Amino acid sequence: MRTSFIPGELWPDDHGVHINAHGGGILQHNGSYYWYGEHKIEGTAGNSAQVGVHVYVSDDLYNWRDGGIALDIRDNRVPELPTGCVLERPKVLRSRTTGQFVMHFHFESDKRYDDAAIGFAVADHPLGPFVFHHVQRPVPGHWPVNTPPELKDSESIKQAKEIYAQGGKAIRAHANDANLLGACIERGQESRDMGVFVDDDGTAYQVYSSEMNSTTHIAELTPDLLGYTGRFCRIFVKRFMEAPCIFKRHGKYYFIGSGCTGWKPNAARSAVAESLFGPWEELGNPACDEDGDTTYRSQSTFVLPLANDQYIFMADRWTPENAIDGRYLWLPIQFADDRPLIHAPAEWRLKL
Repeated sequence: MRTSFIPGELWPDDHGVHINAHGGGILQHNGSYYWYGEHKIEGTAGNSAQVGVHVYVSDDLYNWRDGGIALDIRDNRVPELPTGCVLERPKVLRSRTTGQFVMHFHFESDKRYDDAAIGFAVADHPLGPFVFHHVQRPVPGHWPVNTPPELKDSESIKQAKEIYAQGGKAIRAHANDANLLGACIERGQESRDMGVFVDDDGTAYQVYSSEMNSTTHIAELTPDLLGYTGRFCRIFVKRFMEAPCIFKRHGKYYFIGSGCTGWKPNAARSAVAESLFGPWEELGNPACDEDGDTTYRSQSTFVLPLANDQYIFMADRWTPENAIDGRYLWLPIQFADDRPLIHAPAEWRLKL
């Protein structure tokens, strides 16, 4: 039995097998914790989805029981999620109106990353099985609540649509200057790395990298968690962030994410706001020990709030050459003058 966290080491489940739940998130339900993440296989093939989403269950966060494959896409059994697609960063919430458990994940039909969409799946039990519901881009037909007037200019939208029609390479080349927001109004906004957040009033939101990863969006979800109210905002415009996480502490909203360097780790970003839709104040890299310039060779995926003013920074140490060997860094978040700080102890325990 484990009684502590040992970041970066192999983390065996109840069968003695390294936990296989990468890019994941935690659901708390009826006194138990459910950890959902990408199931990887050996080698580079594991960098695309070959199996689906794995789930584990724990009573103490140290020791995890294998709950099986919560969303199974093997053998092309879900035509809309073909084996070998990109299915990343799964997060599960429970709808306060329907009682269903709803899984959200970043979806791409292939490695061109042109879909930039979010997938939805539903289940009646946290262990699943989750059933595919639909894939879409967020907030089609809606403008952000903080849209600058110039982005609604018809000529800039027309020019951006022409760039968009040329495909990914042209879009990436113009990520800094084209009106990608306007180009995507009808279809819906791009969404790649994504996370979820539930506010104190029970309203749920998705936070995701959009506009060719140049700008972060926060979008309000409908109460059934299967769609969008249309209310959303843009933050960190042209700051090129991914791996977004939002949490709340003492009435303030906090953001932790990363720069955009693919599998290669970089210095984390952090920010704070009095209101979820901003304005946000950037606070710099929260990783403050040696190796902090690469966030201890990891990338954020989720922040788990716990009792006694405790917050766990959950991150992945990716190994794309052998995807199944990816390791997990769960580290305590501390605060100094409302600024989050992440140290890197070799071993640590929760406060009871």
